[in-house]
Amino acid sequence: MFNTIDEAIADLKLGKAIIVCDDENRENEGDFLAIAEKMTPETVNLMITHGKGLLCSPVGLEVAKRLGLEPMVRRNRDNMQTAFSQSIDHIDCTTGISAYERSLTLLKMADSTTAINDFRAPGHIFPLLAKKHGVMERPGHTEAAVDLARLAGCSEVAAICEIINPDGTMSRLPELIELAKKFELKLIHIKDLIDYRKLNDKLIERIASSKLPTKYGSFEMVGFRCVVDNQEAVALVKGSLDSNSVPLVRIHSECLTGDGFGSLRCDCGEQLAASFKQIEEEGGILIYLRQEGRGIGLLNKIKAYALQDQGMDTVEANLHLGFPDDMRDYYLAAQILRDLGINSINLLSNNPRKFSALEKYGVKIAGRKELIIPANQVNKDYLDVKVSKLGHML
Repeated sequence: MFNTIDEAIADLKLGKAIIVCDDENRENEGDFLAIAEKMTPETVNLMITHGKGLLCSPVGLEVAKRLGLEPMVRRNRDNMQTAFSQSIDHIDCTTGISAYERSLTLLKMADSTTAINDFRAPGHIFPLLAKKHGVMERPGHTEAAVDLARLAGCSEVAAICEIINPDGTMSRLPELIELAKKFELKLIHIKDLIDYRKLNDKLIERIASSKLPTKYGSFEMVGFRCVVDNQEAVALVKGSLDSNSVPLVRIHSECLTGDGFGSLRCDCGEQLAASFKQIEEEGGILIYLRQEGRGIGLLNKIKAYALQDQGMDTVEANLHLGFPDDMRDYYLAAQILRDLGINSINLLSNNPRKFSALEKYGVKIAGRKELIIPANQVNKDYLDVKVSKLGHML
């Protein structure tokens, strides 16, 4: 159904337009998208004739600064926080509305030698100000366009136009698929671009490292921070590692109640202790991620506990609160392993979702070691649900 991001980038480099979809729970729309420095009147005409939406130009931060583009309003009240700037035309335009002149404005916006005085305002191209971290910060068409322009090796200026059906309704996926076939255009989804960036971009920085003596043994503790949202994570390393190493790796999601308070509701604290012991004996890495409550956070986990006290299981409680059964994402763990020079691991886990997620982000799973903790009277039902509803291999 969808093309790969690499296929889309290849066409964008050739000056072709593509179609980009966002999530059905967001705008649930498709846009034509093309790179500004490759723009032609023919591409503009395709977008405005068969898209029929507003022709806008997403720009990156440096381009916005060069062109003196500022937010259209001081307080953005748009549902999706679409960051419009003032509309512009290039000074060589007459009316600015023709496909030729809109193409000219887009080309000049992408020209690094142009500045604010080379454009008139208002005009017929509507710049959109992209977030600094692109789709990693905001999963919208604006950020997708700027990310794709950068990935294509071009100036961070693009053009997008919403696609509307002949009857005036917004085109949804079935219509977008047919439109892509009709014009032989690549069709991609923003979620795939997000995954592409998680796999290919470096999104963490190593902040500090130190020795950490514990009751299990001495480890090297390495601290990392995500450059997008400042999320912090720690890797505890035992033994020497190199690119040929295939270490034992445990990826542990934070559980304050289990790890710190000794809660009997879960097996997290016992899993953490058992992981330390195995890695101390065999060598390896324990990655500690701040994903409390399978990603819903501490206070929401307490709300989920209250629902479980009333008879719900752990999955039902999450769903009742409006969350998925498991919100965790393991791309930070994959990035940490890459930073440590590790490509292949033996994973200490019972969770098959963890395997597939790590492999999606480029980590080879050479083998698996189970981590079985005996149930107690309090957490027996919880462990049963992990097997029956979450697919854990216990």
